[in-house]
Amino acid sequence: MKDETAQPPGSARAAEAARPAQIRWERRTQRPLLALAVAFAVAYAVPIVRPGASGAVTGACAAVEWFVWGAFGVDYLVRLALAGHRGRFVRTHWLDLCAVILPMIQPLRLLRLVSTLLLVGRRARMASQIKLTTYVVGAVVGLLMFGSLAVLSVERESPDGNIKTLGDAVWWSFTTMTTVGYGDHAPTTGLGRILAVGLMLSGIALLGVVTANIAAWFIARFEKDDAEERRRTAAIEALTAEVTALRAQVDTLAGALVAAPAPRRAPAAGPGGCGGEPPLSAPRS
Repeated sequence: MKDETAQPPGSARAAEAARPAQIRWERRTQRPLLALAVAFAVAYAVPIVRPGASGAVTGACAAVEWFVWGAFGVDYLVRLALAGHRGRFVRTHWLDLCAVILPMIQPLRLLRLVSTLLLVGRRARMASQIKLTTYVVGAVVGLLMFGSLAVLSVERESPDGNIKTLGDAVWWSFTTMTTVGYGDHAPTTGLGRILAVGLMLSGIALLGVVTANIAAWFIARFEKDDAEERRRTAAIEALTAEVTALRAQVDTLAGALVAAPAPRRAPAAGPGGCGGEPPLSAPRS
């Protein structure tokens, strides 16, 4: 039998060519953008983690940041040019636009990394649960990195600040995102407090997403179990009805057999005569 799902060798290439140019561009640039995002994160983190780095290292990191920023700008312009409705594209991709046009302000540079990660996640072709989990994990990691590096860069030189190391910054970011707030580390500058507000709101939103995702998983699981139970119950009821009908037919046939008269059998012939008459006895002498 011929497989109807089999496709000719050139069908995949033809289907790829039939896609809109914007989708083809986004699929081809997904991995390069992710690599650039990682490079940007490293270039952003090195001068903050190692403030005593040489001028060559700092200059190289700045060059990488500018290069990545330019690549993001080119990607956005190409996608805008390939979009069918450019106005709608700008409205639906405002985060990417903000990541491109943001000035090179130190605490805000990593927003381009977060935007690129979200962009890569939107392009991914995954199941809804896996996609949501990827969003949540990526958002948590990105926000922890962003919050730690940003608050360290603005609080390290503050005379009243107590966030002086990367470990302190990561601990503060984690407790802030989870809305625990031990208070052992806290920002003292205005920009640091703005970052704290952003992390707190983001943590609340992420906790809500995680809770809703877990609840949706349990509900879907229970609904699946209920559907399976209903299916089994319906099958058992159908079998019970069928057995009842068969029993009724058997009882009907048995009653008919009992009510039918038994057939009359002909008497067997005796050894000395015909029919059922006994043989004549011999006369006595």
